[in-house]
Amino acid sequence: ELKQISKSFGSVKAINETSFKINEGEIFALIGPNGAGKTTLFNIITGNYKPSSGSVEFLGERIDHLKPHKIVHLGIARTFQNIRLFSSMNVLENVLIGFNKQMKYNIFEAFLHLGRFGKIEQVFKEKAYAILEELGIAEFAYEKATSLSYGQQRKVEIARAMATQPRLLLLDEPAAGMNSSESDELAELIFKL
Repeated sequence: ELKQISKSFGSVKAINETSFKINEGEIFALIGPNGAGKTTLFNIITGNYKPSSGSVEFLGERIDHLKPHKIVHLGIARTFQNIRLFSSMNVLENVLIGFNKQMKYNIFEAFLHLGRFGKIEQVFKEKAYAILEELGIAEFAYEKATSLSYGQQRKVEIARAMATQPRLLLLDEPAAGMNSSESDELAELIFKL
């Protein structure tokens, strides 16, 4: 829930006393022209920007003072207006990044591939692959993420956000760069979520 959120950048007021509440299970859209403040609101909700005034609450707790990684741990995930994939990683590896907070092994086990690391990694690879199947891009799991079409890269970013198992998923211009059939597929997926 956003309560009277305002955000200024110097003398420019990007957001002025905006309030709304998103209920569990609800699909909620922010619609407006470029420069209207939609991405700025996402940045405030996810802790990338602090509001100039007002508050953000999630699950009854005020979160506008928290760092972005703490907000992810609470169950809020997002995609970005401009795709942000790891260019040196394949599609599956990009999605696995989303599971980071759920993986329970220490750095020593991971570095030396000891103990339960291999078993845990396999479980999360299977989960990541299932998300890729759900989005219709599993066939590209071992391709470099940046070698895919723009619309497919957008789906990889959505898959990574889904891997965090969010209670609130923020999609910033999710259909940007997609053709009409990809946009229709995405709309169907959003309704299934």
